[in-house]
Amino acid sequence: MHGDKSRVIVNGAYGKMGTMACETIKKHPTFELVAGLGSGDDLQTAIKDTKAQIVIELTTAASVYKNSLIIIDNNAHPVIGASGLDANQIKILQDLCAKKNLGGIIAPNFSIGAVLMMSFAASAAKYLGEVEIIEAHHQQKLDAPSGTAIKTAEMILKARTIKKNQLELKEIIPGARGARFEDINIHSIRLPGILARQQVIFGNTGETLNITHDSIDRSSFMPGIILSCERVINLKSLYYGLENLLD
Repeated sequence: MHGDKSRVIVNGAYGKMGTMACETIKKHPTFELVAGLGSGDDLQTAIKDTKAQIVIELTTAASVYKNSLIIIDNNAHPVIGASGLDANQIKILQDLCAKKNLGGIIAPNFSIGAVLMMSFAASAAKYLGEVEIIEAHHQQKLDAPSGTAIKTAEMILKARTIKKNQLELKEIIPGARGARFEDINIHSIRLPGILARQQVIFGNTGETLNITHDSIDRSSFMPGIILSCERVINLKSLYYGLENLLD
């Protein structure tokens, strides 16, 4: 192994995202891919055996929390791309990293364009109170809504200064208005032919503002993964959202 290269494990290496992440890490001059793991592999043993410094977590919503605990417990820097962590779990992971002075990132979306979309939506929320989110993904994404949609809603709620109208609506079919994150409606679409798309729609008297991001290819996520791996080594805490690494 090359001593000047950071040792990286990709956990979830056999999915489409994981396969591309492995190839990207292999080609990068400052990283060494020491293991690509699947669901049948022992993550803890692999971290110990390879002395991995960074673990890119790209599994599923069902396993992401357990895997993240293993990564942190074994003093590797977590780069968490799998969605499915709730607010309480994120807080627990952040507290664990803080105690260890261990840097990491939870990235609902590794796309730079998607991070900018979320940032633009937060800026618009200062002036426009009425907003809904529509997110669309491929059918292999089994959790809904997406982590990106939830993160976007959180950023909008934090930035918003104008209250949303409280409508007295009756849903003829339950769920017709989508899910609600506090008072923001989120609609999830799962269809073939789509990779990842999110539309944030603001409404105002006589006008609408649409902020839309499309991921056309998974290669759009790779610069964010590389940026995360480069930065976490020198961080002392676990950040939630790639925007924290762009500032």
